[in-house]
Amino acid sequence: MSDNLSSKNVVLFGAGPMAMDYAKVLKHWDTNFTVAGRSREGIEKFQKQTGIAAITNGLSGWQEKGNANAEYGIIAVNFEALAATAIELMDAGIRKILLEKPAGLTTREIHTVCEHAKNTGTQIFVGYNRRFYASVIEAKKLIEDDGGVLSFNFEFTEWCDDITDKLKHSTTGKNWFLANSSHIADTAFYLGGEHKELHPYTAGGNDWHPTATVFAGAGVTHSGALFSYQANWDAPGRWRVEVLTRKHRYIFCPLEKLQIIKHNSVTVESVDIDDQLDRDFKPGLYRQTESFLNEDAQAPFLDIHKHYETVTTHYEKIIRPLA
Repeated sequence: MSDNLSSKNVVLFGAGPMAMDYAKVLKHWDTNFTVAGRSREGIEKFQKQTGIAAITNGLSGWQEKGNANAEYGIIAVNFEALAATAIELMDAGIRKILLEKPAGLTTREIHTVCEHAKNTGTQIFVGYNRRFYASVIEAKKLIEDDGGVLSFNFEFTEWCDDITDKLKHSTTGKNWFLANSSHIADTAFYLGGEHKELHPYTAGGNDWHPTATVFAGAGVTHSGALFSYQANWDAPGRWRVEVLTRKHRYIFCPLEKLQIIKHNSVTVESVDIDDQLDRDFKPGLYRQTESFLNEDAQAPFLDIHKHYETVTTHYEKIIRPLA
């Protein structure tokens, strides 16, 4: 499926760790791609670690020195710059964009990107790469074979001690669920189904995320599956998803691994999956990028319009329940 990717013309915006991961995939295919970053310091670090040349001054630098024939854009800049960079790239004429999650730090930013995509006829996919994990792909098949989801639950606890110093003086902190925790929520609802009803509760809060640090809730999907979630950012914990069918309990903890408990058993068994690509590259990124460049209509992408709908109907309720 990746045989023709060397002929693709791509511009990759960003020079940080995520951009390095994308560059590794593109280099593997010998894709014709240009990397554009903003700061000279970031570019120098990128070039040192990847051995790939990059252009400074962002969009203007790319327009002056880059690949003017680029058909595909990949945006892997910092959270604060995602929405603005997407709009710049659309204005530059790129009509196929893979935009790192969460596409913007606020609902308003995401809505602006969504409207601009509509007005310019741009196709934008949001990079929730865990949908492309080998574990998730295999589980999706097994769940269907089992007859579908009966219930599911997930935890999105964050390790505040590790991130407080980084976030307490940034705009990212107060939007940390959207910036980071939405990865686990997206995976859970992708596997379990979209909610029809959601009853959320919150408590706590800290300097950089004052709305809440403790979360719990439950609801039902359109197919009738019950779900629950919880997270306590003030206590120990980790990301986790469990999906239950009539035959199996599917456990993702960590998400890269798939385990099951069979009916009438308490034994946790590992499921053999072909996860070589998730070990050779950042998990999920090879398949996600391949599907994007091949314009695979069957790939489990989340487009920008559905993402905006999900943010307003799911995530805003989880973060800020109505009184």
